[in-house]
Amino acid sequence: MTQWLIPPPESPSLPVVGSDRRYVVRRILCVGQNYADHAREMGADPDRPAPFFFSKPAMALVSDGADPAFPSMTHNLHYEVELVLALGEDAGVIGWAVGCDLTRRDLQAEAKAKGRPWDAAKGFDQSAPCGALSLGSGPDASAAIRLSVNGEGRQSGHLSDMIWAPYEIVEQAARLWDLGPGDLIFTGTPAGVGPVQTGDRIEAVIEGLAPLSFTMGPPRT
Repeated sequence: MTQWLIPPPESPSLPVVGSDRRYVVRRILCVGQNYADHAREMGADPDRPAPFFFSKPAMALVSDGADPAFPSMTHNLHYEVELVLALGEDAGVIGWAVGCDLTRRDLQAEAKAKGRPWDAAKGFDQSAPCGALSLGSGPDASAAIRLSVNGEGRQSGHLSDMIWAPYEIVEQAARLWDLGPGDLIFTGTPAGVGPVQTGDRIEAVIEGLAPLSFTMGPPRT
């Protein structure tokens, strides 16, 4: 019997729509600037460049409608609504969800300017709220993707606006990682990203999937 020096933490997981089963998450990969309008918004060339990836730790996941805490060391926290892929055996996509990539935009800008990694800007605690997984073939390519803050629409687009489609993203990621069960991939966000404050209510929707909503909580003490 294994004797642990420190008891292992509980594995992060997502609920599954219409089931009492849960999907255990081992890591979170994210695609940057996968919508042309958002690429322009961030000052990049959207002319179908090869996708680039960054990651968040599994412990960044916020599930079951919980409210994330406002992170420390930022004065410019941004929301980014995204389609999330859940992988199974042989890197096949078995589930789909609505996610929100929370970003310390000021720290990201500083890292970009100095040529440094984005970890503190993207991979902080509770930076990946995600809705329940829907199993099956996934939403239609023409499905709308939207996000509102306190009832005011901020982001709006369609999944067909993505530069790289979901299965192309998986194919590219599989060249870099040994993908498999427990891997989530956030697939990028449309234009309209912007700041969120403590107490703001975020509602994110992709047609055909379970919606995601949460309230930005106060900083942890």
